[in-house]
Amino acid sequence: MHYKLQKSLFILVGLFLTAIGIKLLNIHTLTFGGTAGIATLVSFMTNWTWGILFLIVNLPFFILSIKKLGWNFSLLTFLCIILISAISDLMDYLTLPIISPIAAAIIAGSLIGIGVSFVLNSGASLGGIHILALYLEQKSNINRGISLFVTDFMIVSSAIVMFGFKNALISIISITVASFLTGRLKSTVKPTEVVYQTSEFEISSK
Repeated sequence: MHYKLQKSLFILVGLFLTAIGIKLLNIHTLTFGGTAGIATLVSFMTNWTWGILFLIVNLPFFILSIKKLGWNFSLLTFLCIILISAISDLMDYLTLPIISPIAAAIIAGSLIGIGVSFVLNSGASLGGIHILALYLEQKSNINRGISLFVTDFMIVSSAIVMFGFKNALISIISITVASFLTGRLKSTVKPTEVVYQTSEFEISSK
């Protein structure tokens, strides 16, 4: 009971930190990678909120997660996606200070990196690329930080058209910081013991 409560607390803190990081990027016209970046780009082109778009973009990955990682992990991940979507939309009522874009990228990257690590180390994810990163780390021993960096870099590169080269380049700083922290702040508990123990199929650990 104590372990479940601790895990839930870490997930909630992780979601709040990540949501604040995303909010900080948005108000400085910066973006992120993965499904968060896609939601950010589309939100600037439409009247839809980031939270709603993030939920929609992650639906295909949720279906993939059910097939590859099992129901327990997938449902917990989907719950995290719903929560961060709601928290992020509530963040619209929060006023954050306007600072240097580079400083904003570094701070946001740190918040997102730490927040995502809390969620991943608690046996859940924020969907999208994080599901792929967890799978690749377990299947091919590819560090999840590297997977996140490569995929996020490709997605943010497309933001050059919308935000310009300067803002896209600054956005990459945020991705680099977040990916570094996500790769370094790995739980000492083996992934098979946290995430994959409830999977519908076994992935042998190396």
